[in-house]
Amino acid sequence: MLGACNEENKIEEEISKVPIDLKISRFDREFATADANDIPTLKHKFPYLFPAQFSDSVWVAKLTDTLQVELFEEVDKTFGDFKNESEDLESLFQHIKYYYPNTPIPHVVTLTSDVRYDDRIILADTLLLIGLDNYLGADHYFYEGIQKYIAASLDKSFLVSDVASAYSKKVLSYPRNRTLLSRMVYYGKELYLKDKLIPFNTDAQKIGYSQEQMDWATENEEQIWKYFVERELLYSTDNGLDRKFLDPAPFSKFGLELDNESPPRLGRYMGWQIVRAFMEKNDVGLQQLMEMPADEILKKSNYKPKR
Repeated sequence: MLGACNEENKIEEEISKVPIDLKISRFDREFATADANDIPTLKHKFPYLFPAQFSDSVWVAKLTDTLQVELFEEVDKTFGDFKNESEDLESLFQHIKYYYPNTPIPHVVTLTSDVRYDDRIILADTLLLIGLDNYLGADHYFYEGIQKYIAASLDKSFLVSDVASAYSKKVLSYPRNRTLLSRMVYYGKELYLKDKLIPFNTDAQKIGYSQEQMDWATENEEQIWKYFVERELLYSTDNGLDRKFLDPAPFSKFGLELDNESPPRLGRYMGWQIVRAFMEKNDVGLQQLMEMPADEILKKSNYKPKR
């Protein structure tokens, strides 16, 4: 264990020296402090944020729209100069560059998106758009009417983890194999990738849990695994299992009394533990792991849940 820790520390030291040029533009602030005369300049600077079908009068009206002004103010209260988030994003992209050297570093642009939380992060090859109004905190009044389990994810503590998730979709292919295990391991790979790309985040932040939810999953890992194995769910192709154990939801659905206590997406958590167990026992590179089939990973992991 000491040897592994020393190796990890050595790698982290190397990563901290990886040179990157991360450009972050605060479009949300620039637009909030603009007037009508600034619109042509902003359109030239950020053409992808100004659809051609809308005339300048639309953007001028938006400058003084009371709801938009309030949105800008709340974002500014929450993020200020964006310093901590900028440092975390820089570290994330240093890690990405270390493990995937050919990856281009995108231009990061922060904006407000009228709380379109399904599109809170948009990552193209050379552009990363971050809707900051989707990270104001679960109890923010802008999120009244949004289901609680969704609002729980609308916190700035999950911002960098969400960006890492967006990147993982660039290097991970969704499995063609329709078994529950294949999809569990797919999400397990994504979470293991976060172990490598954002080691400065907690496990709870990586999976989108509160610390209480994370503790519940850890404490009940053996019982969850027993449930999956005894009911022969791992190789089932029943799509309904996705809704119960993989998809966003208020809780996981075992059909037991413990349902209301359980965190959602426990299938992803279990996939993560399988992939971690595999990587502890096998000398496999990160890119090779991403291409390996789930059943091979499970077999070679010799996974045994924590007691």
